[in-house]
Amino acid sequence: MKEYLLKILRWVLKELSVLTIKKYRPTIIGVTGSVGKTSAKLAVAAVLESSRAVRFTRENFNNELGLPLVILGSYGKIEGKTFWLKVIISAIKNLFKKVDYPEILILEYGVDRPGDMKYLLSIAKPNIGIITAIGETPAHVEFFDGPEAVAREKGRLVESLLSMGRAVLNGDDAVVMGLKERTRARLMTFGFEKSSSVRISNFESKEQAGVPTGVSFKLEYGGSFVPIKLNGIFGRHQAYASAAAACVGLSFGMNLHDIAEGLTKNYKPAEHRLNLLSGINDSIILDDSYNASPLSMKMALESLNSIPGKRKIAVLADMLEIGKFAMEEHEKIGAIGGNFLDALFTVGSRAKFIAEGAKNVGMSKKAIFSFDDVDAVVSEVKKSIKKGDVILVKGSHSMNLEKLVGEITKPLS
Repeated sequence: MKEYLLKILRWVLKELSVLTIKKYRPTIIGVTGSVGKTSAKLAVAAVLESSRAVRFTRENFNNELGLPLVILGSYGKIEGKTFWLKVIISAIKNLFKKVDYPEILILEYGVDRPGDMKYLLSIAKPNIGIITAIGETPAHVEFFDGPEAVAREKGRLVESLLSMGRAVLNGDDAVVMGLKERTRARLMTFGFEKSSSVRISNFESKEQAGVPTGVSFKLEYGGSFVPIKLNGIFGRHQAYASAAAACVGLSFGMNLHDIAEGLTKNYKPAEHRLNLLSGINDSIILDDSYNASPLSMKMALESLNSIPGKRKIAVLADMLEIGKFAMEEHEKIGAIGGNFLDALFTVGSRAKFIAEGAKNVGMSKKAIFSFDDVDAVVSEVKKSIKKGDVILVKGSHSMNLEKLVGEITKPLS
């Protein structure tokens, strides 16, 4: 789309979104962070949707065009100019007639560059703001002056909250907690720390007959606790998402039992976010191919290490948009994996530093394989997979690792 047409479209969508919110006055729950935004959004929806009219998307419609689409209720497959024309016409009609608009909007606020959060907040200011995790070297830091600038930009979300609003912060993330002074809203925290408002405890990866089945943990609040069991998914980030959702549910007057029931019955993670899949040769695939940052890569490797399996294999691709931190952060990831992996495949020029990091901690060179792109790695990974292997697949979205996942996943019968 030509630049001038894109500017016009942005303006039209923004104005229609502002007018729609003004007319229908939904409660807005905003989610931001460098890791776990979509998981937290889906967990919040799982908790609230059984008792309230909620709108959200399973996709990450979180930018200048995507956010308005959720507000206007026109998200879906975006194809051609006629799609945008239909969106605009439908939105205008809904301003002149009364429609069944949701009580609650759950919106992701994505920040890629300076000014992104300010622009998104000019479209929709939340009543409840959640910051999931940022970490020391956040995603997209390449486009900012440094990690602190990324945190400041994301912190605008809770800064925009009114005093009667609610700020929900990750109590385990020092960078996130450094933003608490920037909000006048009531504060709730979540995490494994004892001081967290909603505390996660007794986290375990579950298995049956040696096969991983999911995760379990407890959520504690105000002296009470509930057990949570989530099947078919892995990673501590699922516990974080659940705890953030519990904070929101409590803010709406829900009790822990109902919150747990909503999570157990309704929560389904987004595709390619540490999903558990059946692989070829009776292997297990951890599909985390949607995207990657230093923090999410570390969490994924920790999840892999916690899962039972005869061999632990990782296919790790470039982490993009981290600029001058690329070499150091890739080597750090390699050092983590090199301490427990049985085989490591890297994809991309930056990921070769993951291989170097693994070698530096003593991983055998014979167990490390580096490739330039996903097409080159597919056949080698397929040949190496044996019964009982657990294979993690993770990298930045543009590295196209979902292609590999499709090749090593057992077809549905």
